[in-house]
Amino acid sequence: MSFEIPDDRRYAESHEWAKEIDDDIVRIGITDFAQDELGDIIFAELPDEGTELDEGEQFGVVESIKAVSDIYSPVSGTVVDVNREIVDQPELINDDPHESGWLLEVNTETGIDHLLPASEYETQI
Repeated sequence: MSFEIPDDRRYAESHEWAKEIDDDIVRIGITDFAQDELGDIIFAELPDEGTELDEGEQFGVVESIKAVSDIYSPVSGTVVDVNREIVDQPELINDDPHESGWLLEVNTETGIDHLLPASEYETQI
């Protein structure tokens, strides 16, 4: 099976992606592979703006018809924006996990270079 793995972002081994969108702002979501494994997502719980995250820390939960899964932060920083559309329409994660299905934006000083490039993530899955 083939999954979309955009090369304009980096990936965590736990199947989250991170994309630099502005100077110290990183957008975070789950990968196409992760949403496919979960199946139809029916609920998403995300942190509030201002929440401090540590890399590798669980920050949210997505629930599908098959499972409940924790979501982990690929970077450390402060949540500056949350995709509120996901709370009302969690199926956006299934429909478009790399664009309209994004989850958070985090202000981070660590960047994303420590995460896997698309080619290495593709090898992992």
